[in-house]
Amino acid sequence: MTDKEIILTKQGLKKVEDELDELKTVKRKEVAEKIKQALAFGDISENSEYDEAKNEQAQVEERIAKLEMILRKARVVDESEISKDVVSIGSTVKVVDLEFDEEVEYTIVGSAEADPYELKISNESPVGKALIGGKVGEIVEVQIPDGVTKYKILEIKIQ
Repeated sequence: MTDKEIILTKQGLKKVEDELDELKTVKRKEVAEKIKQALAFGDISENSEYDEAKNEQAQVEERIAKLEMILRKARVVDESEISKDVVSIGSTVKVVDLEFDEEVEYTIVGSAEADPYELKISNESPVGKALIGGKVGEIVEVQIPDGVTKYKILEIKIQ
């Protein structure tokens, strides 16, 4: 793994901490119980319940390790440093896609926190990179596979 710092908003940090807590306190116990029940069936050489529970245990432990690594490398964005004048990590930006005349509101976050379904885009994504540093009224160009698309920044808010 790289030693690159991982940028998180306060909400992103809380989400990681909550998931880690859930995995350690609840999920580990559930998986241990499944393994215990599967062992009660006897011969583990042909015990699919045991194999399934061990695979689930491996996935839980892998996710715990990943979340712990994120927390070790995390830098939380200081909300007092977020400006309403310039797009930065932690900003929520309302833009209009000039090609399709559609308004959309993105929250710019670090890559570990990105979730396109929640319109949280990474500062490292093409749209995120283009918006960072932009101001209300500016038009930014984003290189996409089909060419270039343009967004006009309508509003900048803090989450």
